[in-house]
Amino acid sequence: MKFDGERTPGFKLLIAILIAAALAIPIFMVWFLVYDRQSQSEQARASITEGWGGPQAIGGPVLVIPYRATATDTVVQAGKSTTVARDVMRELTLAPEVVALKTDIQSQHRKRSIYEAVIYDAKVAGSARFAMPPDLARFGLAMADLRLDRAELRFSLSDPRGLGANPKVTAQGTALRLQPGGGSTGGRGFFSFIDASALASGEGIAVAFAYDVRGNGALSLAPQAGDTRWTATANWPHPSFGGSFIPDRRQITDKGFTASYRIGNLALGRALVSTADAGALSEVPAPNAMARGAPPAGVDQGSAQTAQISLIQPVDLYSRVDRSAKYGFLFIGFTFLALLMFDVIGGVKVSAVEYLLMGAALVLFFVLLLAFAEVIGFTPAYLLASAA
Repeated sequence: MKFDGERTPGFKLLIAILIAAALAIPIFMVWFLVYDRQSQSEQARASITEGWGGPQAIGGPVLVIPYRATATDTVVQAGKSTTVARDVMRELTLAPEVVALKTDIQSQHRKRSIYEAVIYDAKVAGSARFAMPPDLARFGLAMADLRLDRAELRFSLSDPRGLGANPKVTAQGTALRLQPGGGSTGGRGFFSFIDASALASGEGIAVAFAYDVRGNGALSLAPQAGDTRWTATANWPHPSFGGSFIPDRRQITDKGFTASYRIGNLALGRALVSTADAGALSEVPAPNAMARGAPPAGVDQGSAQTAQISLIQPVDLYSRVDRSAKYGFLFIGFTFLALLMFDVIGGVKVSAVEYLLMGAALVLFFVLLLAFAEVIGFTPAYLLASAA
């Protein structure tokens, strides 16, 4: 009896499996194409937002007061160790007792060709109150050593390119002249020289401030005060709350959101007073480092904690296409299974070439889906690619 292997169900199943395995190569190429287009999209978004500002992190205000301290060095001369004392300048950083600020975030879309980026313009306004702690001696400091007349009021900003043109700061009702940088020793942000002599008599210093900041992606706050109260509102309906603290209250609607934070220094695990060498807090990370959780200018990098609000796209176009392409093997597998059933059970002969053409058409579907989705959106592209 002559055996015709081409007509056996096992041989037909083997042919279908081999062709499906061969089609894995173009499916992987589609995945790579999606990844390449997504990378190009991210580069385009970065180009759109390049001159606007990156993910922003704001901090302050804090008072930085220079003071004179004594340092000892060990010097070896003629085989003998001698201790030599010298005067050095250090900095005392005084965080406010209370900070209350409001941030109004207005997002907008910017397009270049088929690519789109979300940017924002945030209006920051608030007030703070400073007072010298009564237990200053506990930090090894004496009021007489403080150069209160040379104090600096510092505001930190991770990407100064996004700072608006006319920030306004007043102390005790008097407008202050602002300087660029996170302090006289460098850093990112802006600051002002201020006479803090009122602190020596036990009086407080009231500060009010208002400024605009531009950025994209996320806005973070590095709380430092004894009591930080932050209210953020935005017209973006898809926020993501991250960082070390989440809002106490939030309200999210189709038109935007409102979030309220209240953070105390006990939760921060740090005192209102800290000391360091002059300029030690001026070394800051790159402007986009806040996306990785790094602190902004003028914030102690060892103890910085942030509250972060991100403006996210709930489902990205390329994520949808990538998910669809990952189901490509199921599309091909079930289609080949249906063809095999028609061949084995229905008696309709299906050749290897027909399997190959059907598989190639399914692979082409995902390529068309990606191409159309970049122009007309995912859902219309899916319908159009299916019709094609």
